[in-house]
Amino acid sequence: MIERKVKIELAQGLAARPAAEFVKRSSVYTCSVQIGKNGQFIDAKSILGVMSMAFSHGEEIVVRVDGKDEEAAIESLTELLSNPNL
Repeated sequence: MIERKVKIELAQGLAARPAAEFVKRSSVYTCSVQIGKNGQFIDAKSILGVMSMAFSHGEEIVVRVDGKDEEAAIESLTELLSNPNL
């Protein structure tokens, strides 16, 4: 299992379009992917879960991955969250 703290640089945070892109990218990997804040984690492959957490610009969250392709997943997902141009 890999955990990484990342600051959300997306201008809109994880609003509808960026959240959909995050879920789409998370779903490509076979490993489990969770994101959370304040000790509360959700399945990052669920659009409803991601939207319900209301992650906003500038917020620091934790990305947690576990499985055989976890290295690739953590790199791809943290890169997406750190991209202010999405």
